[in-house]
Amino acid sequence: MSSLSPHTRCTQACPLGWITLETQIDASQQEVITALHFSDEIDQAIAPATPLQQEASRQLEEYFAGQRQQFNLRLAPQGTDFQQQVWQALLSIPHGEHRSYKDIALSIDNPKAMRAVGLANSRNPIALLIPCHRVIGVSGKLVGYAGGITRKAWLLEHEKNTHSQPSN
Repeated sequence: MSSLSPHTRCTQACPLGWITLETQIDASQQEVITALHFSDEIDQAIAPATPLQQEASRQLEEYFAGQRQQFNLRLAPQGTDFQQQVWQALLSIPHGEHRSYKDIALSIDNPKAMRAVGLANSRNPIALLIPCHRVIGVSGKLVGYAGGITRKAWLLEHEKNTHSQPSN
């Protein structure tokens, strides 16, 4: 995206604290999600104001209630071509499953890029919707998550427990 409007932000409570979602209008006049991050505290909740924020809020509530396994939202993460490639690969990891950094590097035909994949994963601006929490160390250990390892563990357990339920 070369030309984005100023962002519009909303914040909502979730089982992991607070989620802040940012949207912008892109060059084609479509509203897109450009950021989602977790926090422990906020000054005040900001209600979803735009149609996309309202839809994202609804889908997030369904996800946390165990009623949604896939998101259907317009995403526009800003990053390098390599980061975009990694984030696209993350979108292919099914709900309830995980991959290693090595698996992602292999999936993008760059087997020596494990560290670079890890760095791109850590710079994912749209946590949860681009499921960087589903990437773990090759040993199976939970490593790194911008939202914190506790949140990562919770998300993986939540998805494991809701994996067999019907998906949206």
